[in-house]
Amino acid sequence: MNRRTPRRSLGRTGQVERCALTAAPLRAAPVTRPAMLDAEDPRALATYLIDTGRLPRSSRIAITNLAGGVSNKTVLVEHEAGAWVIKQALAKLRVEADWYSDPARIHREAAGMRALAGILPQQHLAGLVFEDKANQLLAMEAVAEPYENFKQRLLRGAVNDVEVGTFGTLLGLLHERTAGNTELASEFADCSFFESLRLEPYYGTAVSRMPETAFFIQPLMDATRATRSTLVHGDYSPKNVLVRLGTLVLLDHEVMHYGDPAFDVGFALAHLLGKANHLARHRALFKDTAMRFWQCYVATYPASDMRRVVKHALACLLARVVGKSPLEYLTTAEQDRQVSACLGLLPNPPREPTELIHRFCADLSDNPRNA
Repeated sequence: MNRRTPRRSLGRTGQVERCALTAAPLRAAPVTRPAMLDAEDPRALATYLIDTGRLPRSSRIAITNLAGGVSNKTVLVEHEAGAWVIKQALAKLRVEADWYSDPARIHREAAGMRALAGILPQQHLAGLVFEDKANQLLAMEAVAEPYENFKQRLLRGAVNDVEVGTFGTLLGLLHERTAGNTELASEFADCSFFESLRLEPYYGTAVSRMPETAFFIQPLMDATRATRSTLVHGDYSPKNVLVRLGTLVLLDHEVMHYGDPAFDVGFALAHLLGKANHLARHRALFKDTAMRFWQCYVATYPASDMRRVVKHALACLLARVVGKSPLEYLTTAEQDRQVSACLGLLPNPPREPTELIHRFCADLSDNPRNA
């Protein structure tokens, strides 16, 4: 559809006023900052894109607000030359609990996209188009259809061994190619977004709601804060992966920092094991899926701290029930079963991820509440 720039009318502050010099001395008008763009306002967004020269005035623009965003306003912009996804960070996340994070994290995502372009194969990334610090947004290339969200594929039980293997290998490449990189360690040294989006709302909230887990989770939080080994994605989840014609495309890099790579592995494993809990009829399949992910990861990055991976996986499995971002697909019975399985493993945790996968899935099956 045609989007024309609205004609601007001058208000009182835009008019030239005549005044008598005999009046009281003039005072400078207070300086006001222009209101921040609302990316979910289609007319305002179209005007912004044209006025800033990012699209020509003759452009035919179609704008669609995309549902499902928790931490960002996310909008699809289609125009003659292609399609972009525009993301604008929210100060308060769209979850039931009160959860706040500095919207400046959108610029961490832009930095992450630039860094990843030199680390991972280009077919697995969406390109950065532009970044606007004043309006706390970025635009990236939209992934061309047909595609499907990796999480939704898994929830349907549509598991592809090659895709799962690639999911593990890409994470291994991220860690292997950035280990000991002093330049990246400096650029991504700020872990404040990891604190506000992961450690505190996940682990910290889990401890506050289940104090009996503090003996396990609190030392893990301390060790994680002290570890600076590789670039860490911080949100390596099937939800943040699109599958297009068999190729995985990674998204959502706002939690990226230089830290503990075991967090990424445990975080991803928790998603796969959570689906083994949820989809009882596919439990054996997801057990194998978790195993393949781990095997492909560790084959690519053998330096992984296996004990730390296990601890993060268990902490994330707990946090995805009692933290601020619970897995939305788990029923109450499944939540109880997941917590029970984790609590049984905390006093004597498995020594490495393969053992964790076996024991966790066995505990799910042995639980009397098993569906």
